[in-house]
Amino acid sequence: MTMRPTTSLLIVCMLLLSASAHGQGCVAIRGFSSCSPSAFTNANLIGKGWQLSTNYRYFESFRHFRGTHEEADRLVDHTEVVNYATQASFGLTYNMDKRRGVTFVLPYSYFVRSSLYEHGRTERHSSRSSGIGDVRISYNLWLSNPDSAKRGNLMVSGGVKLPTGNFNYRDYFYNVRTDGAGEYRPVDQSIQPGDGGFGFTLEVQGYWKLAQRLFLFGNAFYLFNPMEENGTRTYRETLSALLVNEAVMSITDQYMARAGLNWNVSKKGWNVFCGARIEGIPVRDLIGGSAGFRRPGYVVSVEPGLDWMRGRHDLNVSVPIAVQRNRTQSVTDKENSEIRGTYRQGDAAFSDWLLNLTWSIRLGKGDAL
Repeated sequence: MTMRPTTSLLIVCMLLLSASAHGQGCVAIRGFSSCSPSAFTNANLIGKGWQLSTNYRYFESFRHFRGTHEEADRLVDHTEVVNYATQASFGLTYNMDKRRGVTFVLPYSYFVRSSLYEHGRTERHSSRSSGIGDVRISYNLWLSNPDSAKRGNLMVSGGVKLPTGNFNYRDYFYNVRTDGAGEYRPVDQSIQPGDGGFGFTLEVQGYWKLAQRLFLFGNAFYLFNPMEENGTRTYRETLSALLVNEAVMSITDQYMARAGLNWNVSKKGWNVFCGARIEGIPVRDLIGGSAGFRRPGYVVSVEPGLDWMRGRHDLNVSVPIAVQRNRTQSVTDKENSEIRGTYRQGDAAFSDWLLNLTWSIRLGKGDAL
């Protein structure tokens, strides 16, 4: 049985949009809902209507890198920082027709961060945070009509990111005062639910038919955060007087790009796909200043996955596996290198893999697959 062209395109678009640009567990990459989870799937190509999507992610970051060099001794000495991240995004898309749509994404996160250095370096304790993140609203447009785009198509999106998430979430930190007592302080930047900045986003994604059941797909995303600092104190200046330039959190840009192949293996709606992806935080923002504390870096991953599409439902699971991790030198690292007269580069903790699970349902009318 030959798969219908519309079905093939639906499957590819599902793969394009089910994977979010959340970090591969890198402490440098905050848990923020970047790409819309399943912004366009069945409803987009079939026509006018609503689409509801949910996306779940989980990772544990614990491997420390300075540049591309892993500091394996951190695990041996049990001085590593461990982030446990559980994140869910809820997306609602209204498609005006087969080409145009508006997407609303609401993220929610629960983080646990275990460390020594944040608690006086004598005892290991955990800090926690939870709550909604930064809401994103975007307008999406396919450049060609899906009915006539038999070989391929390209979609562009533009939107805004609102500072709805708490960017000054606090928890109790032990052994941090001069008298040995603890106090409530802002949690680390990597587990703050929000970043405190108004931003805007640009995204492109597309597909190209290579054979009857084989497609090339890809997408790229960039979050512009023009605001420089959010005023949330890091207390890093209490660790060293040279870290006074890292006393306040930076509001950072974020990016992601991915490409791969999708193969339809069954007329029952089963597909397998695999690709490569890169995601991270740049050293300097494209617009606005880059002062304050940030952990810039990137992760290159191989991303295998499985997709099942039937009727009004789509279920997609992928597991990006890190193959290269790089904690790059930040602006404040460079400033401190000049002050000290010696090269300085901070570290960051990364995960080995990320679990990404997406389910979407078409709420409007349309042909079942």
